[in-house]
Amino acid sequence: MARYLTGFQVLLAIGMLITGTINTISKKIQNDCEAPGYPSGTTRKPHKFDHPWFQTGIMFIGEATCLIGLFIARCRSRRLDRDLVLISDHSDIQDHLPLYQRRVFQWILVFPTLCDLIGTSLSGIGLLYVHASVWQMLRGSIIVFTGIFSRIFLKRHLKVFHWFGILITVIGLILVGISSVLQAEHTSSSSQTIIGIILILASQIASATQMVVEELFVKKREFHPLQVVGLEGCFGVFILCAAVLPAMYYIPSSNPGGRYEDSLDALYQISNSGTLLTFVLLYLVSIAFYNYFGLSVTKSLTAVHRTLIDACRTILVWVLDLLVYYAISDSFGEAFSSSYGLLQIDGFAFLTVGTLLYYGVLDISWIPRLNTWCGAVEDIVIIPVNDGVVNDGIQGRYRGSEQERLLDNPNNQIT
Repeated sequence: MARYLTGFQVLLAIGMLITGTINTISKKIQNDCEAPGYPSGTTRKPHKFDHPWFQTGIMFIGEATCLIGLFIARCRSRRLDRDLVLISDHSDIQDHLPLYQRRVFQWILVFPTLCDLIGTSLSGIGLLYVHASVWQMLRGSIIVFTGIFSRIFLKRHLKVFHWFGILITVIGLILVGISSVLQAEHTSSSSQTIIGIILILASQIASATQMVVEELFVKKREFHPLQVVGLEGCFGVFILCAAVLPAMYYIPSSNPGGRYEDSLDALYQISNSGTLLTFVLLYLVSIAFYNYFGLSVTKSLTAVHRTLIDACRTILVWVLDLLVYYAISDSFGEAFSSSYGLLQIDGFAFLTVGTLLYYGVLDISWIPRLNTWCGAVEDIVIIPVNDGVVNDGIQGRYRGSEQERLLDNPNNQIT
């Protein structure tokens, strides 16, 4: 059965793709910027903006701004309810209007905040050692962990095509990792590249946990997407300022200034470089909109769709990274490796095919003996209900008699 998306869902997907690409590129360019920092000791000289934990704080600030949109939406909802009561003489309408709005503050969102904190920080550290395109490709490993966690926690049944997709994705990850390590051997930084790859993969475990938990919270508990993003941002800023950043300040390091994370030095670097300030602000704004688009996609569709759309920005990040290097400045972006670039392309192709297989976009049921194993492609069909709230209920993309059964049921309409 063909599946159609509404215009609003398409806009959400495009918004997530664009803001996600800006997010990755602006964060990597920050790492490549050099500027003088705190006016004391070795930090007075221009040095790289090596502050992954501070960047995590910027991300949380961007998320926290989504609470502004939440309050606007809640005020608009109250105004509409009040106007409906005033213009209506029907008591049944008044009886169905909500008596109060759910409180904004929810302690239960602390857990996905911790997952976000760990995942973003680890991936930010890994980005210091690899190119933005490699970083984005390795983040495709999230479908492996999301699939496993969805099976464990969401009780979703993984069929043969799911495991084929995961296997091919793993092969793609291996190819991308090998190409990155071999390319780094020419610059004597292969060990750092391996560390970066491990950190990025570890970060995706935390991110997959966050996505599964957010799907449970947004759908089953019916939290507003802006509420989830905004509270995660507030909790994250508090945890960073109260515990993480102070602890990192006193950990010795080989960084300029001798501290593992010097937030004061980061602030001085931003104030001393207009380029750095521009990309920090761009990163902050893109974070706010990207998380809103991402959670809205999860609420309107599923976490599967959110992961798939996120994977589609990989090639866009790579193209823009090459464009920045060759057309703007070789101080930023990345050059195409004539020796190992094709291996990276092969890895990306495997990642793409694995993702399409996992989500049932590519049908392999025509392969002998697999047609009885593959079964239906498990997906979520969005069903409009009477009160206008969009919920998931019935698995879509049925084949054979299952498709006919769905067509015969007038209540199961695909939007």
